[in-house]
Amino acid sequence: MTVRALRQLATRVFFCKAALMVVWLAVAPPVMAQDALVESLRVHASPEKTRLVLDVNGPLEHTLFILENPLRLVIDLPQSSLSKDARQQKRSQASLKETAIKKIRFSSAKLDDLRVVLDLAEPVKPRSFLLKPVAQYGDRLVIDLFPKQVADVKPAMIEPSQPLRDIIIVIDPGHGGDDPGAIGPSKTYEKHVVFAIAQALAATINREPGFKAVLTRTGDYYLAHRQRTALARKSQADVFISIHADAWKTPSASGASVFAISQRGATSETAKWLAEKENRADLIGGVGSVSLDDKDDVLAGVLLDLSMTASLSSSLEMGSEVVKSIARINKMHKRSVEQASFIVLKSPDIPSILVETGFISNPGEEKKLRTKKHQGKMANAIFEGVYAYFKEHPPEATFFAQRIESEQTMTDYRIKRGDTLSEIAQRYRVSQRAIKTANALKTDRLRVGQVLKIPGRS
Repeated sequence: MTVRALRQLATRVFFCKAALMVVWLAVAPPVMAQDALVESLRVHASPEKTRLVLDVNGPLEHTLFILENPLRLVIDLPQSSLSKDARQQKRSQASLKETAIKKIRFSSAKLDDLRVVLDLAEPVKPRSFLLKPVAQYGDRLVIDLFPKQVADVKPAMIEPSQPLRDIIIVIDPGHGGDDPGAIGPSKTYEKHVVFAIAQALAATINREPGFKAVLTRTGDYYLAHRQRTALARKSQADVFISIHADAWKTPSASGASVFAISQRGATSETAKWLAEKENRADLIGGVGSVSLDDKDDVLAGVLLDLSMTASLSSSLEMGSEVVKSIARINKMHKRSVEQASFIVLKSPDIPSILVETGFISNPGEEKKLRTKKHQGKMANAIFEGVYAYFKEHPPEATFFAQRIESEQTMTDYRIKRGDTLSEIAQRYRVSQRAIKTANALKTDRLRVGQVLKIPGRS
């Protein structure tokens, strides 16, 4: 066969292959985009809304609409499917208690599109948005169900006829809901530990006449940092205390710490790392930044700087008292108040401190933080420090300020058989703490014939 003949044969083979390829492309089925997969569903209740979180394997399209008679919310997810584990996941009525959802239903697994139906217990106003991966979470579709008609909650105002008031201490248990915080070696969640300490602290505060505690969250749900400080402002707080449990890259780190806000950033590498860890929780909760919309940037910055400077001094002084108090019952990571750029402390008009109660990443401290005994000790120590600060700086127009003024006059009382400190305090209408402070008592034990200095009656 000649060279020319070989070339002609090769050309015919090439065109035959090309023709076959065109025919195959014409009849081959189109390549479908990979279906989105809903891997799990989670429901969280908070006072202001019910949150449904769908963990998905990537961004996806969705539509929402309300149907009535019966009342339900329909979520359509085209070209999506539900994982077998999520479909079999049990959602009892108990798990949906105190939410706006009575029941969750799904379309058949045989369909190409996924429909999620929420049987509703009350009319709601839904809001949905997608969240990108952050920390331990992947892509998520978040659906918030707000009560359809909710009256604005107005801050509790002091009655004009009430000349004296309680000192309001707002306690903020860090993290919650989708944000577990740090996780210890034994799988202890920071959000659970700090909530227990916060509850113990609130109980201690409320037992003290002239003081009142307010918790930013009363259950396991997430609140954005700005919401936490907004609650403090609505409560007309005299001080804001955020409770956390520390974590570090190695298990050897230990000890408690107390922080105040830093206008110039963190004062140490550890403080800087902690600030970044706490601040990114807003990304987990899906909350954007907040600006002073009615002010230009320069004016807003000046106003905030002036306000924060006034409260920073109080925060540092109170923090120092808390450090001294905690040091009596627990090792300190640093024996002075540190400063870092925690968002939750940026309340310009309220003295604020953040207490890291120990390193949950340290096995020994994790074990202690889980016990009610240590939680109670930590709560008492925090309040002892706050009490010491307010004793030197009692807020005007408070029952506590009046009590401090009255303590300048003392009454002698000789202990009789059967007397107890609580009965004596009730008789003279003062707190047990005031009597113990006036007499430098370390315990509640009394002996017959002992003479006590009783602070003046209110």
